[in-house]
Amino acid sequence: MLILMVGLPGSGKTVRAQELAEEHRALRFTPDEWMIALYDGVQPDGKRDLVEGRLITVALRALQLNTNVVLDFGLWSRDERSALRWLAEAAGSPCHVVYLPVTADVQQARVALRQATAPHTTFPMTAADLVAWRDLFEAPDREELSGAAIPDPPPGWPGWREWAVDRWPTLEPPQPGE
Repeated sequence: MLILMVGLPGSGKTVRAQELAEEHRALRFTPDEWMIALYDGVQPDGKRDLVEGRLITVALRALQLNTNVVLDFGLWSRDERSALRWLAEAAGSPCHVVYLPVTADVQQARVALRQATAPHTTFPMTAADLVAWRDLFEAPDREELSGAAIPDPPPGWPGWREWAVDRWPTLEPPQPGE
């Protein structure tokens, strides 16, 4: 099974992802951990999508090997979540969306605490960043959380596979029949 962690920074995604990984004997992929290790604590422009694409590729292979996976990505857009749900289904695995809402006050407090006590585990975030990101975030609705049918890809895209490869350029989705 693929578990998608959805939420803004400071919502508790990584803590919950760790719990779910243990509970389901799953691999857990948290891009910030990889970005910090690979890029010496810096978040270079354009690299996150590349790292996420490789992590998704490994996640899909793990699903094919009957290994549960938790993607602790945040997944702010409905399209990202739909593409990943489609890819999980194509790999023959169920997909569960776990959404952790957070109020602005709680989010700011958690982010400030993390930056004060464990700055090596995160990237700097300003109060203005948090406000801007809230405006970009698309919360999942009841249908999405219940596992309803995956919507069609955005106009102009022949399928979710093509959309996903464009979104995550290093993604190597399994081919039909693999």
